[in-house]
Amino acid sequence: MQAGTSVRHARPADARQMARVHVDGWRQTYRGTVPDAVLDDPELLATRERFWDGALTDDRWARNVVAVAEFGGTVVGIAMAGPPPDPEAWWRVQLHVLYVDAAHHGSGAAAALLDTVVDPTAPSALWVADPNPRAQAFYRKHGFAPDGHARTEDGVRELRWVRP
Repeated sequence: MQAGTSVRHARPADARQMARVHVDGWRQTYRGTVPDAVLDDPELLATRERFWDGALTDDRWARNVVAVAEFGGTVVGIAMAGPPPDPEAWWRVQLHVLYVDAAHHGSGAAAALLDTVVDPTAPSALWVADPNPRAQAFYRKHGFAPDGHARTEDGVRELRWVRP
């Protein structure tokens, strides 16, 4: 991992910076796939901040693991994993969120975040936008592969990837 970068469990005080990383990640990754009206919504940052505040304080989210990557005291990456929403799933954990600021791509922050929220030996799954070659290459490098399931969520085609 890049010198000066650290990964730790998220705290409620991180919600605002986490929201910024989340929104920037969406805008950097999904521009042209997700409607501009969604990505440019003036309430998007506030909505994501409320989401992260809830994810870090509400008991309904207590079984999730949430982590941040910091560089120079600023949050530059976020990740969250927890139980799969499908009770019939054979995997034990599902990665729900993983974003790193574009300026820190290739720094090792994403791999460190992934390993913090998902035990590398645990059967796990995630949904990844298609196309998203950068993310798909990252997940392939970390032992995930598409399992043939697809869905459309908020107008975005996603593929399910699993790691046995």
